[in-house]
Amino acid sequence: MNVSIRGVTAYLPPTLVTNRQVESRITGFIPRPGAIAKLSGVRTRHRADPGEQASDLAVHAAEKLLFGLGVAACELDLIVFAAAAQDLGEPATAHVVAAKLGASCPVFDVKNACNSFLNGIQVAEAFISGGQYRRILVCSGETGTRVARWTVADREQFADSLAGYTLSDAGAAVLLETSLSGGIFYRDFTAESANWHVSSIPGTGCAEDHDAERDGYIRGDGRALLELVAGDVGPQLDRALTATGLRREDFALFCVHQVSTPYLRALTKMAELPEEKLVATIADHGNVASCTIPLQLSLAIESGRCGPGDKVAFIGLAGGTSIGVMFVEL
Repeated sequence: MNVSIRGVTAYLPPTLVTNRQVESRITGFIPRPGAIAKLSGVRTRHRADPGEQASDLAVHAAEKLLFGLGVAACELDLIVFAAAAQDLGEPATAHVVAAKLGASCPVFDVKNACNSFLNGIQVAEAFISGGQYRRILVCSGETGTRVARWTVADREQFADSLAGYTLSDAGAAVLLETSLSGGIFYRDFTAESANWHVSSIPGTGCAEDHDAERDGYIRGDGRALLELVAGDVGPQLDRALTATGLRREDFALFCVHQVSTPYLRALTKMAELPEEKLVATIADHGNVASCTIPLQLSLAIESGRCGPGDKVAFIGLAGGTSIGVMFVEL
């Protein structure tokens, strides 16, 4: 039994935010004009409307996907909401998504920073392969623009907060089903959890007292994260290729999580990824967290860069830290 991706969509809120708008909002330490673009390569990012929640962004993508495939919400066997963002502490955001879609199937959330969506696919594949479910919707809604720090004390704190100024809002959805051919044929996930502190959003959980100066702001050492994660991607990809007997040139596309342009360049070089087989989304769309990989796949399919029978590699990177490599034949 094969588990295939029947369809994928992404939703990008129409409101675009430029670097100038971001820089004008920062108070305290004022970065030099153009600093964000120089350090990250991001030009614009998408921002959800004030009343929109992560579930709304996921529903936008899911409704478009289901309508295009001719599948009704009542025909879903399971919904997995997989994102770094969430609507509430409880219940699982998947419940909110299901209610908005009008679905009545079982639901739950999967959360693993920017690898959430890839892990959601991993879990869904296992359920379908095990015969428990036949048709699973994995969806995501990311509201990263809401975790940026706007009051900055000094240059050091600006550097610590830089990731927040690259984050963007988006939704994504994928429908997984059984198939007679193609589908997911390799998956490998690793974690170096001792590095969990390198990138985090303090003050939003139960591990510490809440502090108004820290609550809800993303912080992290981008250079350290690159050194900890990117160096392991090449060897992990090489193991995957050896295990499957494939070469890099056998793939039509490499969908890679993108944090910044310098980060992507370094990763491309270290993992020996063919640049012509990448979908660069970071500059125009920002870091859409777990929506990055489905966004790239949907854009590539829409533009004709890949299609049925093509092999695609998913390479996920996330704080925590974790790496995921998955091979799919469309």
